[in-house]
Amino acid sequence: MQRITPATLKSWIGDGAELAILDAREDGEFGRSHLFWANPCGLSRAEQRARAILPRPGTRIACVDGGEGGLAERLAVYLEGIGCTDVSVMEGGTPAWAAAGYVLFSGVNVPSKAFGEWVEHHYHTPSIDPAELQAMRASGEPMVILDSRPMDEFRRMSIPGAIDVPGGELVYRIGEIAPDPATTIVVNCAGRTRSIMGAESLRSAGLPNKVVALRNGTMGWELAGFACETGRTDSYPAGTPGSLPTALARATDFAARAGVRSLDRAGLPGLLADTSRTTYLLDVRDPAEYAAGHLPGSRSAPGGQLVQATDQWVAVRGARIVLVDDTGVRARMTGGWLRQLGQWEVHVLEDGLAGPLETGPWRPACPEADAIRPEAVTPAELAGLLDEGGARVVQLSRSIDFREAHIPGALWGVRTRLSALAPRLAGDRPVVVAAPDEATARLAIPELQALVAAPVRLLAGGLAAWREAGLPLAANRRTPEDADCIDTYLRPYDRNEGVEAAMHEYLSWEIDLVHEVARDGDARFGQV
Repeated sequence: MQRITPATLKSWIGDGAELAILDAREDGEFGRSHLFWANPCGLSRAEQRARAILPRPGTRIACVDGGEGGLAERLAVYLEGIGCTDVSVMEGGTPAWAAAGYVLFSGVNVPSKAFGEWVEHHYHTPSIDPAELQAMRASGEPMVILDSRPMDEFRRMSIPGAIDVPGGELVYRIGEIAPDPATTIVVNCAGRTRSIMGAESLRSAGLPNKVVALRNGTMGWELAGFACETGRTDSYPAGTPGSLPTALARATDFAARAGVRSLDRAGLPGLLADTSRTTYLLDVRDPAEYAAGHLPGSRSAPGGQLVQATDQWVAVRGARIVLVDDTGVRARMTGGWLRQLGQWEVHVLEDGLAGPLETGPWRPACPEADAIRPEAVTPAELAGLLDEGGARVVQLSRSIDFREAHIPGALWGVRTRLSALAPRLAGDRPVVVAAPDEATARLAIPELQALVAAPVRLLAGGLAAWREAGLPLAANRRTPEDADCIDTYLRPYDRNEGVEAAMHEYLSWEIDLVHEVARDGDARFGQV
C-alpha cells in the first residue's frame, strides 16, 4: 500500500477518476467526524461489507481513520488480501485532514442528507409546519399524509392519519392514493430530508396536486406539542398500480432531464465484465418484492433509501449504477436523483426481471465466515445450558438493538473490542456467540477463542432461530452502558435523556449542511 497526504486525497476527490474513501472506524466513531465522501467500513464488518461496496478490485481506494493509529492500515491490509490492487492510507487520519484546512462532517449518510437540503433550496420545495397541518386536518380539507420512511420506522411512530409510502414508491403509487388533483399531499419523515425528497419527487414528476413537505417531520410534530401514534401499519394498495402509464410517463421525463440512460439485457454482461469501470447492480423495489424474485447478482436497495443513504450501497465516485425494477418507474425516479446527487453514470435496465430469477433476501458474500466451522448449539440446547448456569452468551447485535432485545444474561460485544469481555468470561463455562446473522458470529468465534480458555460455540441460526423457537428476550434501554456509542451513531429517538434537545440539535445540523457543503467544495449537486 502507499501512503498519501490529505492534500493528495483532496486532489483525487476532484479529478474525475474512480475513487472510494473507506473509513475503518465503527459507525458511532465515524459519525462523530469524517470526510464528506467517506464510506463507513468498520473493521468489525469489513469482511461482509467491502466486497459489496467494491465490486471491482482495481478501484482506487483510500483508507482513513480518526488518527488513532493502525485502523486504516489494518483495513488496507485486509483489502489487499482480498485482491484490491490500488490501496492507499491517508496519513494522520481526520485530525490531519482538519489541520490541512479541510472540512469534517458529523452525522451519517451526510451526502444524501446534504443533497436533500440542497434540493429544498434549489427547487424551492414548499413546506408547512405542524400547526398548519393540524389546522388542515381539523378543517376537513381533502388531503393525504404520506410517510416516506420504511415500514419499521413508520410503525415506531407516525403522524395521526398518515399512511406509509416509502420515498421510492411515491410517484409509482400516487395515482391510486390521490387520484383527485384537488387533494393536497403532505409528505413527512422523521426529520427533514426524506420529507423534502418525497415532496419534490412528486412535484418534479409533474403531479398537478398541491404537494408540501411537513417541516421537520415527526420530530417537529412532537416538538410542537402534538402526539405521534405507534404500531400502525397503514400502507398503499399492493400490486401494480392501474395508473402505471401515467406514472411511467412522468418518471421517464424526469429521468431524461437528469441524463439517466436505458440499458437492454443484451448490454448488461458487457458492463459487468468491463474491468476498467465499477458497476453496481441494484434492485430498487420493495425488499419483499426482491425476495420473491430478482435478477441474479443484483442487490436489494429500495429506491427511497438508496437516495437517502447512498453511502450504504455505493462507495465508488465515478462508478456506473444499473437500476432494476419491474416497470421502470421506481428505477427512473431513483436514477434521476442519483445523477443529481453524485453524477454517477446511471442506467435503467429494461426487462430486468425477464428470464430466470433468484429468490430470497440479499446476503453478502463472506468466504472468511464460510470457512469457519465451529461447534454449534441449538436455541433449545442453549436455553437449557443457561437454565443450569452452564454457559455464557456474547451477543454481537448493534448496541441499540441489543438493548431492545437480547438473550437474558448476554454480554454485548463488538468484534473489534472483544478483549474487553475476556475478564468476564474467565472459567470453564462454554461461551456461545449469538448474532443477527451467523456470518458475524462465525467470524468472532476464533477471535474470542484466542482470548478465553473455555470452548467457544455458535448459536445455530442466530437470533432469528432463538426468536422462532419462542424463547425469551430481555430489554433494557440502559444497557449496554459501556457501549460509548462506538458502533452506532444515535438518533434523537435513540437517546435515554435529552431527547428534545437532541431533536433541536439534529434539525439544526440538517439545515446547516448546505453551508458546510459549500465550504467543503467537494459536492457538485445538480451538475448532470
